[in-house]
Amino acid sequence: MSQDTLSRRSFLKATASTGGLSLAVTLLPGKHVFAAQDNSSTPETLTPSVFIDVAVDGTVNITCHRSEMGQQVRTAIAQIIADELDADWQRINVIQATGDKKYGDQNTDGSRSIRRNIDRLQIAGATAALMLRQAAAKGWGISADDCVCDQHTVRDQNSGKKIDFAAIVPVAATLPVPEPETVTPKARSAWKFVGKGVASIDLPAVVKGATVYGQDVQLDNMLVAVIVRPPVLYTTPVSVDDSKAKQVPGVKHIITMPALTEPPLFKPLGGVAVLATHTWAAMQGAKALVIEWSKNEHSQYQFETEKAALIASAQAGGEIIRKKGDAPATIAAADDIIEATYFAPLLAQAPMEPPAATANVVGDKAEIWACTQHPQSARSNVAGILGIPEENVTVNVTLLGGGFGRKSKPDYSNEAALLSQQVNQPVKLIWRREDDIQHGYYHSVSAQHIKAVQDSSGKTLAWQHCTAFPSISSTFAKGVTTPSAGELRLGFTDNPFAIENMQLEKGEAVSHVRIGWLRSVCNIFHAFAIHSFADELAAKAQQDSKAYLLSLIGPGRIIDLASEGAEYDNYGDPIEKFPVDTSRLINVIERVCKLANWDERKKQKRFLGLAAHRSFLSYVATIVEVEVDDDGSWRIPATYISIDAGTIVNTEHVKAQCEGGAIYGLSCALGQISAQDGAITQSNFHNYQVARIQHAPQDITVDIVDSEAPAAGVGEPPTPPFIPALTNAIFAATGVRIRTLPLPSQIKR
Repeated sequence: MSQDTLSRRSFLKATASTGGLSLAVTLLPGKHVFAAQDNSSTPETLTPSVFIDVAVDGTVNITCHRSEMGQQVRTAIAQIIADELDADWQRINVIQATGDKKYGDQNTDGSRSIRRNIDRLQIAGATAALMLRQAAAKGWGISADDCVCDQHTVRDQNSGKKIDFAAIVPVAATLPVPEPETVTPKARSAWKFVGKGVASIDLPAVVKGATVYGQDVQLDNMLVAVIVRPPVLYTTPVSVDDSKAKQVPGVKHIITMPALTEPPLFKPLGGVAVLATHTWAAMQGAKALVIEWSKNEHSQYQFETEKAALIASAQAGGEIIRKKGDAPATIAAADDIIEATYFAPLLAQAPMEPPAATANVVGDKAEIWACTQHPQSARSNVAGILGIPEENVTVNVTLLGGGFGRKSKPDYSNEAALLSQQVNQPVKLIWRREDDIQHGYYHSVSAQHIKAVQDSSGKTLAWQHCTAFPSISSTFAKGVTTPSAGELRLGFTDNPFAIENMQLEKGEAVSHVRIGWLRSVCNIFHAFAIHSFADELAAKAQQDSKAYLLSLIGPGRIIDLASEGAEYDNYGDPIEKFPVDTSRLINVIERVCKLANWDERKKQKRFLGLAAHRSFLSYVATIVEVEVDDDGSWRIPATYISIDAGTIVNTEHVKAQCEGGAIYGLSCALGQISAQDGAITQSNFHNYQVARIQHAPQDITVDIVDSEAPAAGVGEPPTPPFIPALTNAIFAATGVRIRTLPLPSQIKR
């Protein structure tokens, strides 16, 4: 054979090919299984359990089992697998997985997509590459060790001859599958895609408007549904006047939904649904309904009353969850006690695309199209609510116009499925912006009370902190009044300060709304309180904020939380693999301060605020610069971020997540969900504030630590330190302490 690239025909003659098979790589939870599939009739067909399918034309089909909502997970997964195969990026095709247990965990939240999958995806890609090398070596009569994958070909390192993947797929598919432990992924130094700024594979289609989001789905004979939901949790319609709604052209059905029972879980909220031939008719029909609602104990829920109760709970103290030394006794013996109470309101995730799901239920089978973060949960929930086998439900995942935790709850898929079953035709259920703001799963309201004492040099001798907030667990069980260990681990239990006397406590709180996940979850209000108070201690000691923060953290060390009686699950990952390492926190603080020229800020008449936080196993330090005018209006000329997230797959997308995380943090500082007589008072962006141009950072600079540590979270960690960095900057500029969110639009000097 020549040393030029070999043809498929000549190679197959040399290797006694078995026919039109393609190499498929199947990854099941906990194992890596390869299977040769007969694709002679449909060579590009990919079964639901497959992550990699090298088709007979050489196309590498990669299945993304995670949901794409702007974080570019589809690109990242393709980078990981393509790198191990040394594939031609132009011959990569990414296919979105349906909801199926075969993929393992598909819940796209908790910043887990890369950290929980990079190792097994590398093994999968490396195994596919090994089998292709073995196939080529078989045809050439040489050792596979002499072969390498090189730009979608296998190359003999000695002779230089090459053969395209397409030519050897049939042979590779017949080979015995290597055991995972015998497969070695590429050395880091050989990576071509991972760790680089590869452009999004979806960007061209997004720019052209060729993508499909949840709100875009269209089916033949489809009705569009809008639901008028109860304004107060667990209330029901007492009377419904639908006469005017029925007169709206296009309205076909008006259906009373099942009443919600406690606990809410992911069940439909209840209310009255209007189904019509098009969206406008459904919306107008819903607007025309006249409904009288029942009342219950939640009808007495008032925002100010809950705020006062939460603050009282935090100030009263609660159950001890971590203890070192004797903070209460040290504080009680002190002449000067520093204390502060911080309050953060309920928040809505407020993605630009509200929830939407389309269902087609036919007999005992259902197909769903949804902008969902958790297709497996949608699948099991729809099966349960329809009373059909789970294997009879198919959940197709569209692109998500933002998610932020809201779309990991499949209540809207359940609603669509129930309605489709009842009218016996496809139904697209849309949530209007008002529905999303007024009827979601809210980020919990919180009060934090912290007390501390210092010695004559300003050193903090004792720290006592109580957190109180309605628990997410109240969404899943009755009678829950205190936070779970999983919520407390989010920036509270793992307080990094090296203080001799520390006591952390949890208070009680009752929920009157559905509580759910929001980007970075409880880290938001815990970081706000802890790093605001750290800045207050620095001011009290008349010391530089950075220097004082570093003194609180102490020397670089691995924190043993168990030795202080703390229950800590480390975001569900092994503490040995991802220890709480303050040296990494110190490093990002030093780096971000250098980036922002912290030490020269006073000479330059710049007002900066600093905060640093570990969350989702990553370390982020943020500096926010503010300018405040005489009339109290304010702006953010610059934000600086340093992130250590271990091994990085795509540098450009990490920068984008840091930028987006900072802006989302600003939205969390500006937003507020409140209630009167149990009903949410906000309804749209005119009264639920999110970041706008006049307040958004004019420039964001991101520093990524080059690390060989295991891959950690990226999507959520940039959000928590932003708020305290901003409020600390406002104090530097004005002398005004912000302890209660949301931020006012004007800051008095």
